[in-house]
Amino acid sequence: KVSIAFTLDESSHRVQCEATVECDGKTGVEMEALTAVQVGLLTVYDMCKAVDRGMVITDVRLLHKAGGKSGEWRAA
Repeated sequence: KVSIAFTLDESSHRVQCEATVECDGKTGVEMEALTAVQVGLLTVYDMCKAVDRGMVITDVRLLHKAGGKSGEWRAA
C-alpha cells in the first residue's frame, strides 16, 4: 500500500510531499517511500516549470520506519 499526501504552504511558496508505504513482506520499503516522494515532487516541478525554473527540491528524508530486521526508527 502506498499513499502520497501533498501540503501547500502558499505564504512561503512551498509544497511538502509525504509518502506512506506499507507491505506484508519481510523486506523494507524505505527506498520505495523515498522514490515516491521524489517522483511526486518532480511531477510538481514539471507542472510548474513554466512559472519558475528556479524551484529546488530539498530535504527528502526518511521520517519513520517500523518492522523488519532493524525494528522501529524515527528521525530526530
